Amino acid sequence: MKNDNDLFFTCSLIELIGRRQKRKRSEVVSALGEKTLRRIYRYADVFHCEPIAKTADEFITSCSIAQGEFDNVARCKYEAPDYWTIGEVYERLIEDVCGDDVVRTLTEVYSSWIDDAISNYNSDFFYQPRDYIRECYLEGEVLV
Repeated sequence: MKNDNDLFFTCSLIELIGRRQKRKRSEVVSALGEKTLRRIYRYADVFHCEPIAKTADEFITSCSIAQGEFDNVARCKYEAPDYWTIGEVYERLIEDVCGDDVVRTLTEVYSSWIDDAISNYNSDFFYQPRDYIRECYLEGEVLV
């Protein structure tokens, strides 16, 4: 399942929605819900034909995702990575730990401790090699 473009788009969309609504990405996943996540993943190639910002706005509205207080981009002391970069980090991790259900694995990953670690743009965690991020996720902590 390497290089799953539909998963990459889904994760990037989650990241963009989180940034726009200032919500933790785990909160975005929860607000979208399993049915909507499955729809996004299944039809990512169709949604990708529109500008991602328009697609994000449509899901923000249809799922009533309210503004929050989590603004990790503004808190970033350096240049914040773009939503495509972070989408790729999540995509790779989900690919690397996925069982037989991509959306279930996506939900588990975003609902875990690693959401905070990847969203901390003042650390270099999200730049680490994918094997390291996978091992950290499986161990349940950042490895030293």
